[in-house]
Parts: sequence; C-alpha cells; structure tokens
Amino acid sequence: MSAVPPFRIGMLTPSSNTVLEPYTAALLAPLFPRVTAHFGRFRVTRIGLDPGADAQFSQEPILAASDLLADAKVDLIAWNGTSASWLGIDTDERLCAAITARCGVPATSAVLSLRRYLAGHGITRIGLVTPYTSDVQARIVQTFARDGITTVAERHLGVSDNFSFATVPEGEIADLCRAVAVEMPQAIVVLCTNMRGTLIAADLEAELGVTVLDSVAFTLWGCFAERGLPTRDLAGFGRLFA
Repeated sequence: MSAVPPFRIGMLTPSSNTVLEPYTAALLAPLFPRVTAHFGRFRVTRIGLDPGADAQFSQEPILAASDLLADAKVDLIAWNGTSASWLGIDTDERLCAAITARCGVPATSAVLSLRRYLAGHGITRIGLVTPYTSDVQARIVQTFARDGITTVAERHLGVSDNFSFATVPEGEIADLCRAVAVEMPQAIVVLCTNMRGTLIAADLEAELGVTVLDSVAFTLWGCFAERGLPTRDLAGFGRLFA
C-alpha cells in the first residue's frame, strides 16, 4: 500500500458488539502498523422495529462517540453497524454528513459501503443472511428493493439480543449461506457486524462459486474506497478485496 503511515480509521460500534473489533484487527493484520483501526461505542443492546429499539440509533449519542474518536485524529470515521438497512439508507447519509460537519473528516457506514460495492459491481440479486427477527428481515428486504436490490433468497435466525449474534457458530453461518446459494444470487450478504462471517467468506466463495460479502469486511472495504486506497494486500480474505 502506498498510503503515508499511519492511516487511522475510526469506527463506531454498538456497545454490545464483540465481533467487529477483533475481526477488523484480523483483517488489518497484513497492513499493521501502516493502517490501524480505533473504536468508539454507544449503547445498542437490542434490534427491533419498536420506538425503543429505534431510539438507540438517534444521532446525538453517535455524534458524541464520534467526537471522542476525532480526539485520536483519525482520518475517517465509519459507522460499523447495519441499522440503515431497516431504518432507511437515508439515515446513514444524514449521519455521515453530520459526522463530517462536526468532526471535519470523511465518514461512511456499513450500509453505504455495501451499497457502493454492489453498485460498482453491477450486483442487483443477493442472498441475505442475518440473525434478525422476521419483521426486521422483511424491512431490510424492502429497503434493499427500494434501492434496486432484489433478495432472491434469505435466511434469518429470529434473534433480537445484539450480544447473542456473536455466539452464532461459523458453521451455522456457513450453512445459511449454502441455503441461499441454491437460488443463484450474484452475491451473498451476511448482514450484521456482530456475526462471524468475516473469516469464512473466502472458503465459502471457493466452495459455492459466489461472492460472499460480510459486514465487517465490507465496512473496512468502504473505508479504503473512501480514500481511494488499494485493498490487494487483503485479497486472501475474499473477492471483496481482490
């Protein structure tokens, strides 16, 4: 990579998330110490469509966490969560604009990064894998449909407790991906930054012959894309980076 060291990425994470920090560090290991990730948390414990769950994603606590990341002089801030997939993609557009205005650095998110990748690769048919409840899953399918993305197959686990998402075994995630692959999507999206699809994506791609887009991975990809930086050093983690 030609970036002048260090490239410091600030990432915002739900408070109950235990996956995205260590798995992002694993992805960045080939680039350490040239590229580093630094994390800020705000309270998120449950995923649902009720007002109490939605309120967890109000802007002010997220912006307060962004302020603290800005103290570390990060070069970019990413919201490493998927809430815009059921709240509406425009919520992340507004949030990222507010972060940039407040902190003076570019901002992106998991959902905006996914949208960027899908559009850039002409992908309009996906298989969707999540840990979420049926009503949240249905809302996600609707959100993607409004953005021109058809979900040709989906699997979800019916769980709402955010901490519990991290306990789903990699083998179970792989089986969900195999199930949606039957409908021949252009890509499989593992949508949740607290779900451990990151390190199994490359092997699943080799097995299934389809791109597997894990949320932790495509959020990081989006950070590199925002800076126009190559990701070839991470190609071993899947087609996303190749």
